[in-house]
Amino acid sequence: MNAPVAVVTGGGHGLGELIVRKLHATGHRVAVADIDLDSANVLATELGSADRVRGFQVDVSDRSALECLLSEVVDHFGSVEVLVNNAAKTQARSLMDITAEELDSVMAVGFKGTFTACQVFGSYMAGNRYGRIVNMASLAGQNGGTATGGHYASAKGAVMSLTKVFARELASAGVTVNAVSPGPQDSPIVREIVGDANLDSFAHTIPVGRLGDPAFIAEMVSLLASPAAASVTGACWDANGGLYMR
Repeated sequence: MNAPVAVVTGGGHGLGELIVRKLHATGHRVAVADIDLDSANVLATELGSADRVRGFQVDVSDRSALECLLSEVVDHFGSVEVLVNNAAKTQARSLMDITAEELDSVMAVGFKGTFTACQVFGSYMAGNRYGRIVNMASLAGQNGGTATGGHYASAKGAVMSLTKVFARELASAGVTVNAVSPGPQDSPIVREIVGDANLDSFAHTIPVGRLGDPAFIAEMVSLLASPAAASVTGACWDANGGLYMR
């Protein structure tokens, strides 16, 4: 039996790169999908042969591009079993200064792109009677944090709602849809926002006293992407150090 195929959007860098590495290490064939084809190709080349991992270019805000991505991945690998909607756009901007154009741009990637990918890939998976969709949410979408932009937080809040909507729709077809919601991680973007000099004091504001490990977030995604996760759908798994409890 062929190894399952996973598509990771925004997979060429950051958290997406770690998710790609984890899924590849756990035996998946991986389509590294990114608007930056060069970064996707560099990662794919590092990880191995094209029959196991390959870079693909996609602008998730464009439905036709997502439809082409599905077609290209199926043509290359033969199937798709897993979709990780990781692509997002952050923009540190004062809430009252966000323009209509900036709002549209951030929502087009973070919300519309995830919604449309769930439609395009979810329909395909439902036809095959199996699939795993994992959407990347965020603590910002739960507590209204604006450090990465109020429009980003709003998009991530919408991702949690659409996760439930698609989970309900696709459950009877053998397709699960879940979300992972990270809080502050020890990542370049957090270090850029907080500043290295302020990291220790910032960590003290987190109940567990430390930033999260992005590699663990990738492990959470891998668990939800596995066949064993058949009874988990419509869920949002939090990893925020206790900053938001429910």
